[in-house]
Amino acid sequence: MPRLQGRLTAADLGLLINTADPYSVAVGEYYASRRGIPEANIARVVLPLKARLTAAEFADLQLQLQDKLGPQVQALALAWTMPYAVECNSITSALGLGFQPELCQNSCGVSKLSPYFSYLGARPHADLGMRPAMLLASRSVEAAQALIERGIESDQSLPAFTSANAYFVSTPDAARNVRAAQFPPATLLKPWGLEVRRESSSALPALQRTLFYMTGLTRVAGLDSVDWLPGALADHLTSYGGQLDNLGPGGQMSALDWLQAGATASYGTVSEPCNHLQKFPHPQLLLLFYLQGVTALEAYWHSVAWPAQGVFVGEPLAAPFAPKFAPR
Repeated sequence: MPRLQGRLTAADLGLLINTADPYSVAVGEYYASRRGIPEANIARVVLPLKARLTAAEFADLQLQLQDKLGPQVQALALAWTMPYAVECNSITSALGLGFQPELCQNSCGVSKLSPYFSYLGARPHADLGMRPAMLLASRSVEAAQALIERGIESDQSLPAFTSANAYFVSTPDAARNVRAAQFPPATLLKPWGLEVRRESSSALPALQRTLFYMTGLTRVAGLDSVDWLPGALADHLTSYGGQLDNLGPGGQMSALDWLQAGATASYGTVSEPCNHLQKFPHPQLLLLFYLQGVTALEAYWHSVAWPAQGVFVGEPLAAPFAPKFAPR
């Protein structure tokens, strides 16, 4: 695996707050205080309270940001749940990579390769001219505050005396189980105190000390019984996991359900992507980059080659494997 250089910190993170959204104001101010986001990195904007922005509304957001974010800002935390999309693109990708309107003519088509996928540094705006983004999304202010606290608690928390577990769960859903071909082999990663486990949804054991949970289903049962560690990453390959305002077609589970259950970051697509593996987190890359000590935002963005339709949600700065003797 390539070695990543450094990681994002609060000094690198821009925080966007929608002043028209009481949730955004409350969560944004709480996050700024708890994570020590510099005031110069906070951009207060005005956005409509709806799931999807039009291209014109997104262009207005970009205009609002032009003079609000300095060159020190390398990545973005968006302190809201809606909007989560720009037409058929996710809002995190549109802000990070630019809006791709052509994809809306055929959402199952190929989208642009993210330059961040092969990037090894910790200053993407300086080096690539892009700012990867993550939504601080939850179903309530209280749930968002709990999410933020999990992220903070996770920092430099691993390895621990007891091993953590990474669960990669195969399912009988052939269309959504395609990612199983990318699951890592079952093994003990002893230097990191992490047990990698390959399981089947038909005979799933009790999930203890869970740091990773990756699978492919429309809905994942039993999330409330999972023993989550702070900083846990979890997602399910399905078409509409990124629709954060309600269930997707056919009752597909939202990525917010992972956060509600106790995970710290997740990912889902906002429009029909078909099951192109490049549009979803690569399990081995997500695992191995997170182990290098980077943040949840960085590990997730590094793992998705074509993220145009995927929304990244969670606490961006969570970093369980950050070096214990390095600056936080």
